[in-house]
Amino acid sequence: MASPSSSLSKTVRIGLVGGGTVGGGVYELIMGRLNNNKTNTNANCTITKICVRDVNKPRDFTIDETQTILTSNIRDILDDSSIDMVVELMGGTTLAKTVVLESLHNGKSVVTANKALVAECLDEIDEVVKRTGSKFAFEASVCGGIPIIHTLQQCYSGDIIHEISGIMNGTTNYMLCKMEHGADYDQVLKEAQELGYAEADPTADVEGFDVRAKIAILAKLAFGKTVPVNSIPCTGISQLGAVDFEYAKLLGCTIKLIGTAKRLSNFGEYDGPLSVSVSPRVLPRAHLLSSTIGSGNAVAVTSANLGNASYTGPGAGRAPTASSVVADIYRILTHTSPTSPFLLQSDMDIDNDYWSEFYIRINFTDSLGIIRCVGELAEKHFISINSVLQNPIVDRANADFVITTEACKHSQALAFCRDIAKEDFARSNPVCMPLNVEYP
Repeated sequence: MASPSSSLSKTVRIGLVGGGTVGGGVYELIMGRLNNNKTNTNANCTITKICVRDVNKPRDFTIDETQTILTSNIRDILDDSSIDMVVELMGGTTLAKTVVLESLHNGKSVVTANKALVAECLDEIDEVVKRTGSKFAFEASVCGGIPIIHTLQQCYSGDIIHEISGIMNGTTNYMLCKMEHGADYDQVLKEAQELGYAEADPTADVEGFDVRAKIAILAKLAFGKTVPVNSIPCTGISQLGAVDFEYAKLLGCTIKLIGTAKRLSNFGEYDGPLSVSVSPRVLPRAHLLSSTIGSGNAVAVTSANLGNASYTGPGAGRAPTASSVVADIYRILTHTSPTSPFLLQSDMDIDNDYWSEFYIRINFTDSLGIIRCVGELAEKHFISINSVLQNPIVDRANADFVITTEACKHSQALAFCRDIAKEDFARSNPVCMPLNVEYP
């Protein structure tokens, strides 16, 4: 094995898979600004090949053809024994999986920003890394420019994390901020698409699937437990409206789409199973995550020693994400990356049927006995109602009221909502969100 000093003197050859927005940013950083400024590191690297789908497609960055070959054949990178490191920025979980696992198997270091792949293949990647000794880094897979992966890998070694939660999708946070000021869902989604925040098919963002992959990764790092992505309860924001922010305001709260991983309590504090979920949450204004605006991201960590800490910054974009990718590259080159990407291992149980107070909005056609009926259904499901909120009725054919509950299981709240939806007065399925009633 080469010594650190000999590795630093060698020029490391990189194969870049993906030449889109982030790939272009990585190329510009590695081949331009950083290669011209060696004041902070003695590590040398160059991108020798870039694999793209269409080599003739115009690109928004300039490729130095004296140093870099553009190809559309992935084998040109995977079969090139002179390439030391592969940077995967193509996305997806099919060909990208082949790129990552084959590169690791062949002893190459791998850097990726692919949250879906990392979340889906956590254990498989970990096994290959342990067997081969290859380096694997994935800082840019969660929260773009916020160094939350490195923080969890390195900075909580002497601590015990109780809970990690965060705003991990800039598109939905931008939309919710607009809805808080009166915009309706369809209007703000169209605006987000026009600004380039939301894809033409926004499903992964607005239904919470993007956040679900990210919280699965953070749960593995924080608690050492692999949580199957498809087992995580996941609710997006497509059912929300400006009216929900009106009622949240009455509660002194706002609404954020939050991914949460938390150690539950059985006989003592934080001694129970791990619970992971994704849902819009009604948060008090004083909460660490409530002040995050626009397309920003934020992660809050509660731990035994540090208490409450938050990490905020840009969650996406060319420069922030490319910066995280390049930071991973240089940590590998300078031998400062972790020996294993997932150092913490745990056999704790998983229970994603979490306890919470809930906010439930019921859209109804006015008639006699609605409150009585809802109360009886709550009793049927062993749910205690904490409060009832209702603005003056303007349209008796289309009105809303909100109930907040005492703590109950998520499954109880969902069953309660299903029964409400069956009643003649219900115009749609109730909106159901966890309600944080205390800080944090």
